[in-house]
Amino acid sequence: MSEYDFWKIFPRMPKGVTIGDITIRDGFQHEEKFISTAAKIFYGEEMILAGCREFEATNLGNPEGIPQFRDSDKVLAHFRSDRFRKRLERAGIKQEDITITAVTIRETAVDRAIELRKQGIGPDRILMMVSTDPEHHFANSGTTLSQYWQEAERCIKKAADVGIKMCGTVSTIWGSPITGATKLEDAVEFTKRWLEIGAFDIEHADHDGSASADQVYRYFSMILDAIPHPEVHLAHFHETKRVAAASVLAALQAGICRFEGTLGGLGGQPANFLDDVPVRGTGEYYYKDPRYVGLITIEDLLVQIDELAIKHGYDVDRVLWLGRKMEKTIGRRLRSEAVYNGRTLKEGHPEFGRPGLKKLIEKLGEEPGQRMPRDWAPQAILPEKYRPKSC
Repeated sequence: MSEYDFWKIFPRMPKGVTIGDITIRDGFQHEEKFISTAAKIFYGEEMILAGCREFEATNLGNPEGIPQFRDSDKVLAHFRSDRFRKRLERAGIKQEDITITAVTIRETAVDRAIELRKQGIGPDRILMMVSTDPEHHFANSGTTLSQYWQEAERCIKKAADVGIKMCGTVSTIWGSPITGATKLEDAVEFTKRWLEIGAFDIEHADHDGSASADQVYRYFSMILDAIPHPEVHLAHFHETKRVAAASVLAALQAGICRFEGTLGGLGGQPANFLDDVPVRGTGEYYYKDPRYVGLITIEDLLVQIDELAIKHGYDVDRVLWLGRKMEKTIGRRLRSEAVYNGRTLKEGHPEFGRPGLKKLIEKLGEEPGQRMPRDWAPQAILPEKYRPKSC
């Protein structure tokens, strides 16, 4: 007979996960209108109050290329303010339990994070990124991989001197939008290199939605065989073909316990237009329709995790409410289905019941709860040809 218990079939599958929110950074970087500082602060605060403890606040790169984050200092300052700390205290949350991350792709951004840290408003964690595809890496950073590894090693050391942790991202694991197929083994080696030079944790990124569930399971199984510390590994999935939920499940089955997403599935390649002005971003968009390249929606991810009875620490209904608000902020229908369809309620929706069933049961003389005709056997007698064959 088959084994029916997921956790016996997949013994590495976690009973609890951490889900980070990266809406106001990765989510907003692809938007072609400036999202106000007030909106960034609102959604950041509300997601933390809803249960987020790993929070990506901004990008500290040159605002000429990514002007969406020209307010990065103000955003970071708010999340270090007494006002915010007091709001957390009223909600029973300790500020030190929240990890604030800023993206710092190049060394100048790392230096900026260090300076802000010295001023008391800097991030706890920063992020640098390599792609296993040299072409994709060059498009993002303007360097060769060898150059970048040396730069990252320097940055990790000086960031550590002021108490900032480094997250090393590995991208194009399952394929590149520029050169196509890539090798999983390269990504495993890149992960080891990040840890060798001092990275605190690793983001494993499917930045273009290339991953298929079988390859996700294979890759994360390879990773956890090589580096059997689930807390080190973070899964980052984009949704371009409506298959990312399968990738999430495959990652869980392999043993991954850290994920991240954005409200409404926002995000993608940095915008090359802002308001009425073309900007540099990272050049031309990789996709024919850049509206459908964002991350997994954190609303749908939470519902998926919640219905698997995996602990996550969020107020799911509050997050669904925020997802509906985000559609007003952005001004269009976003990609979460859960914000409209909600969770699967164990008690169902009695208000949708049709009148008259009780009277019909009484009229027919049936018993309450009767599901089969009275003269049928208690259990179905399966025809011989459909029965399981004996071993």
